[in-house]
Amino acid sequence: MEFLPYSLKWLELILRWGHVLFAILWVGNSFLFNYLDNKLNKDISSDDIDGEGYLMHSGYYYKLTRLKKSPALEYLNSLVIFKWQSYLTFATGILLLIIIYYYNSGILMVDKRVLDITPFNAILISIISLVISWFVYDFLCQSKIIKNNILFILIIIILLVLVSFGFTKIFGPKFAFLSVGLIIGTNMFGNVFTVIIPNQINIINSSLKSEKFDTTLSITAKERSIHNNYSTFLVLFIMLSGHFSFIVYHKYNWLILCLVALISGTARHFFNLRGKNIHRLYIFICAIISLIILAVLLFIFKN
Repeated sequence: MEFLPYSLKWLELILRWGHVLFAILWVGNSFLFNYLDNKLNKDISSDDIDGEGYLMHSGYYYKLTRLKKSPALEYLNSLVIFKWQSYLTFATGILLLIIIYYYNSGILMVDKRVLDITPFNAILISIISLVISWFVYDFLCQSKIIKNNILFILIIIILLVLVSFGFTKIFGPKFAFLSVGLIIGTNMFGNVFTVIIPNQINIINSSLKSEKFDTTLSITAKERSIHNNYSTFLVLFIMLSGHFSFIVYHKYNWLILCLVALISGTARHFFNLRGKNIHRLYIFICAIISLIILAVLLFIFKN
């Protein structure tokens, strides 16, 4: 084996390893803080405290307090902001995209039975789709549509169907499937990089100046964080799907992906409600039954 291909294999291994590790940390943070927000006791008559809770881990008790106001200035110097998990997950993912798919675009991206395009055009379409998808999603989040949850979700589902189906008419089956995950992952990173972290920095800067911060910054950041929370199950499914050809190479792989998106979103909704002590077991049962029905249908209607 020549040195360059050998080196690229090692680079791919390290990046894949890091990508999975950083993704675990990112998803773990998302689940933990969403759970804490739902579980904190908010029935507290205090001008400073917005909620309290207690945890036990490794034999120790932990007290958690969510503040309405900034803590004392000396505590801001040791403040921990969770951002590198997201940044490194995205960075390793993009590097993997480049060295695996873009570097071998003629083989892994282009399928002339689907569409006869050059490798360069395939890469260009992939990059443009990532950029456009972010701006469309961000526009929807900043518009009045975001105030209507049902309408927002409906538009996202329609866009997901169009994108999933459209990619199957441009790329090979595996990269078409992966491209949907790339879009969702990019939007999740965009939420962190352009909204959540900048809003948190603005809040900290206001605190350092002893100024009252704009509460809409917290609301908007939390809104985008919840979007990421609901996206995690689907992104993880797409990450694993490359190992299961009966899904990726199925004639209706785009439809399977859209159905899994609905099922995974439903399951995530059950856990989010459960964190608020709202127990709707039928939601989770519906998700499980739907997944079983999908599996049976895939067995019956094989390629």
